[in-house]
Amino acid sequence: MSMSAVEDQPASDESVITQIQPAMMAVAPRVLLVDDDEIMIERLKDLVTAAGFEVVTAQDGESALVLLATQFAPIVILDRQMPGMDGLELCRRIRAAQYPGYVYIMLVTAHDSEEEILAGLDAGADDYLSKRLSGTHVIARLATARRILQLEHSLRQAIEERRRLAMTDALTGCHNRRYFMNHMRRELKRTRRFGGEVSLLVFDIDHFKHINDRHGHAAGDAVLIEFVRRVQGALPREYDWCARLGGEEFAVVLPQTDLAGAATVAEKIRRAVAAVPVPTSAGAIEITVSVGVSGLACFADRGAVTADNVLSRADDCLYHSKNGGRDRVTIDTPVP
Repeated sequence: MSMSAVEDQPASDESVITQIQPAMMAVAPRVLLVDDDEIMIERLKDLVTAAGFEVVTAQDGESALVLLATQFAPIVILDRQMPGMDGLELCRRIRAAQYPGYVYIMLVTAHDSEEEILAGLDAGADDYLSKRLSGTHVIARLATARRILQLEHSLRQAIEERRRLAMTDALTGCHNRRYFMNHMRRELKRTRRFGGEVSLLVFDIDHFKHINDRHGHAAGDAVLIEFVRRVQGALPREYDWCARLGGEEFAVVLPQTDLAGAATVAEKIRRAVAAVPVPTSAGAIEITVSVGVSGLACFADRGAVTADNVLSRADDCLYHSKNGGRDRVTIDTPVP
């Protein structure tokens, strides 16, 4: 049994993001116009709509905040001078709130002094529009806003993809050890807070070194990929999950599952793995798996249990399965 973990390697220089390419938005972003002047808001609405943007309007700051919460608009064009909540305060309120994406704010004012412009930028505005600007100028500024939003969207996607890859085993596509440790801690914390159980299954593919030595690493990789597919297919619920701990060792986390339920799932997976030989480039290969089962139910002081504690107990059970002849499930002893 290989107990060593595959370490998560830092990204190579080639994989570091050096330039974010803007992802083109399928449709123009929604624009929220905020102004208490009905004539001005209608003029802007006609202009922005003609440029291909969807437009929603509000005549005061409070209404604008409600619209942003219910009909999120990534571009906001707002008047500096409004009764009640003025444009500067609305900028600050928007910046203090949480939205699905970045809000690009364009502040409109009849005063274009340096002091006015700096006050708007300091309040959180991204751009400044004079009421004396031509319609062509306004559309050009909107194009700039859209381009910046596309870059921001692309950056979010790139960061999310890197985060996903950092938590994913490159070969099998299941979670990796880093994900396992982080999320097992969360599962234990959630269970301590709300009650219930959480169980852990640890698997080791029997004689995997022999498979690699006899059939080659390509066949071994095919076995690992198919093993994960069978494990995931045997999991009873969407929120049960699998992770590769290293080499041929894997774990399955079963939230809200006691030891008896975990043992049933472990046996189901053991049978699924052994049921049909795995097709590989070197021919069909029969595989079996040894399993260790533990969980929160096996600890007297549940409040002090760590992810390492549960993993260690499950590994001990796995060791007994290997020593007992392999292709079997060993279950930890629950606390009376």
